[in-house]
Amino acid sequence: MLDFPRWKTIGISIILLFGIVFAIPSFLPEKTFDKLPSIAQIKVNLGLDLAGGSHLLLEADTADLQKTQLANMEKTVRAAMRGERGSDDDIGIGELSTAGGKISFLVRDQAKLDEARDRLFKETGGAGMTGQRDWRIDIVDVTRIVMTPTAAGQKQAIANAMDTARDIIDKRVNALGTREPTIIRQGDDRVVVQVPGLQDPQQLKDLIGKTARLEFRMVDANADPAEAAAGRVPVGSEIVPYAEGAGAGVPFEVLRRQVMISGEQLLDAKQGYDQQSGQPVVNIRFDSAGSATFAKVTAQNVGKRFAMVLDGRVLSAPNINEPILGGSAQISGSFTVATANNLAISLRSGALPVKMTVVEERTVTPELGADSIRKGVIAGIIATVSVLTLMVLVYGRFGVYANVALFFNIFLIVAIMAFFNATLTLPGIAGFVLTIGAAVDANVLINERIREELKRGRRVFQAVELGYSEASRAIFDANVTNVIAASLMFWFGSGPIKGFAVVLTIGIVTSVFTAVTVTRLFAARWLHKTRPASINI
Repeated sequence: MLDFPRWKTIGISIILLFGIVFAIPSFLPEKTFDKLPSIAQIKVNLGLDLAGGSHLLLEADTADLQKTQLANMEKTVRAAMRGERGSDDDIGIGELSTAGGKISFLVRDQAKLDEARDRLFKETGGAGMTGQRDWRIDIVDVTRIVMTPTAAGQKQAIANAMDTARDIIDKRVNALGTREPTIIRQGDDRVVVQVPGLQDPQQLKDLIGKTARLEFRMVDANADPAEAAAGRVPVGSEIVPYAEGAGAGVPFEVLRRQVMISGEQLLDAKQGYDQQSGQPVVNIRFDSAGSATFAKVTAQNVGKRFAMVLDGRVLSAPNINEPILGGSAQISGSFTVATANNLAISLRSGALPVKMTVVEERTVTPELGADSIRKGVIAGIIATVSVLTLMVLVYGRFGVYANVALFFNIFLIVAIMAFFNATLTLPGIAGFVLTIGAAVDANVLINERIREELKRGRRVFQAVELGYSEASRAIFDANVTNVIAASLMFWFGSGPIKGFAVVLTIGIVTSVFTAVTVTRLFAARWLHKTRPASINI
């Protein structure tokens, strides 16, 4: 137990040295930290309760989700009726309606009515997780099929949409360059977003609030502007308003309802500049399937106009002068560099499956966090000084070894948190202070066991060796149970509970290393060097 080969001594020394090196940046002022080379810019991030920041509570627009469901199912129905073998397998249907939140259409050939219903059953799948179908399919008036979304299907759709929305919001927020945002679901249709260090929440609101549902649709050239102004448009078309600042005075366009290509087929989106005007734009690139579709549609509609629609608003409606090949396009509008970059981020991360609105907004000032940090530091200093004093008074030299190991323990905790880009919250400070007190528990057990062995008449070397070997079992058993408890808090907890569990777990692991291995190294080197006949402990 007291034999340390050279390689082991060097290994322990390297670990302690790296702990100090990785921990130092976290203690530097912000201005000094920014001057460090990029490879050395790792530090512990402060949570919302310490660094301040923005808190948003978002709520899903379930009506918008139901509208999207209907639009998607409309595409599914049209594709299902077209069949798989071309025109010979097609089922002719009348004009499809989505009024009243239902899908309704006529089957022209009554003999194919059952086949049409079978295709719809196949497309809508079997029973869902609730044991019920997502859509109820009925035949009314002999040849009309009506599809109605079920309550179980809508509930499952909302749950799926909220999970997807949370993931997309996480991608968008992280693309801003923020660190360790907290994004969690709350209830059935809400998401909480907390971003430390972001004092102006407007950029965050603009980015998250944008659904980023991009569509390319043909302009209906047969629509009469006067009729459209009165709300009357041809069958299969609809009125779509222009986005603010777009349209050059034209309030709306009449577009075909069918989407020729959507943002789901985007491969990339980047902010750029128009080569002629120099205005900020968003350059987009489609995947292979989207590129082929875009080229085919533009080739078939040369001389006609198509519209770029974002979140139900027309950005622009240019003419197709020639087929657009290569799968690239440019979105222009009344953009600034910031708004174009936000749109590019939104498009890259994918469209939100449901529109989200801000129902609660809070800005946490850094002054509150500074006060918490100050009090936490005071508590840590008091705890550290008390522990250091007690250990020296009670255990003498071996108490000094425990105190030195405690300082290494603090550096290692900070270094590990910085290395993994972890976030320190107020409960995390509590876990940190608790770790300081608990870190010397192992040394107390070891030193007391050494005392017992000396009282039994053991020699110094034998007493110290038995003290470490016998106490180590109890130390490891006790700390394993603590790690299990911390792991359960991390697994089942959220937010502050997780922060406490992370710091506690790291502290337990590092304290066992420093209290058992590092102090044993100090004691072994001293004993081998001085060969004392007796020790005071």
